[in-house]
Amino acid sequence: MNKIVTFLILCVLISCKKESAETIIPIDPNLKLYGNWVGDFEVSKTDTATSNQEDYVYSYKINLVLKKIVSDKVYGYSIVAGHKLPLLGVMKYEDGTAHFIVKEPLSHKQTGKYDFVIAQDSLKGTWHAFDSKAKVLEREFILLKQKFKYNPNAMLPREQSYVDYSSSKIDSIKEVVDGVEETYYDEMFRSASAAILHLNASTMILKEKDLKNLKKLDLEIIRNTIFARHGYTFKKKSFRQFFDPVDWYIPIKENVSGDLTRIEQQNIVLINRFQKYAEDHYDSFGR
Repeated sequence: MNKIVTFLILCVLISCKKESAETIIPIDPNLKLYGNWVGDFEVSKTDTATSNQEDYVYSYKINLVLKKIVSDKVYGYSIVAGHKLPLLGVMKYEDGTAHFIVKEPLSHKQTGKYDFVIAQDSLKGTWHAFDSKAKVLEREFILLKQKFKYNPNAMLPREQSYVDYSSSKIDSIKEVVDGVEETYYDEMFRSASAAILHLNASTMILKEKDLKNLKKLDLEIIRNTIFARHGYTFKKKSFRQFFDPVDWYIPIKENVSGDLTRIEQQNIVLINRFQKYAEDHYDSFGR
């Protein structure tokens, strides 16, 4: 009988100890700061020579991901323009506002330091280039927290322009005026058709008849919209100009090949086959 009572007492003590251990697990006070902070990454300062040439991209979409804060040490990464780079720095509270200084690795080109605060549900700050001779010396950003979720039904907005301003060709036109032949030059750009707004390669199995009359740019955009839905960060400037302005697009990965559905894989194979032989169409547009 005594053995049974002793056993029951031990069980109760063990149970109480477990409950006590569970109740004293501390909640991370910085939990609300973690996640994807997404928005525009805009040029605020360039070097004198570059500012006249404008041989840089004025605005990127950036995702600053805060993963962990231990004491005052901050761990995370930046995702912008096709690159995912680790971030390491410090954080301290100043008058109730979280102030961060985090740095990208020096070993990578075009890296720098982020100085920002998080207050009233927004992250606001400045990026400073490590290289004093870089084309872009500073960028500014105001970011909002966005949770990434794959949505196969996400489509590009109809009101957006789908002209590829990153690649062009010069077209010459000869005219005779008062008996004198003159040559005029016009800059021509690739443009997409309305097909990119209704062909969803993530939800519908595409047929040859859907693709055979499309422009090369149409096929490129339809295929890359698949990757955009999965959060792929585009290295190519011509693709970023179409996806960076889109609200639902959150760059989060450098490789999404393992995330593609069977329908998407099948459609990519078909699109690639047509894209190989498709032609570009160039039109004249104001910039």
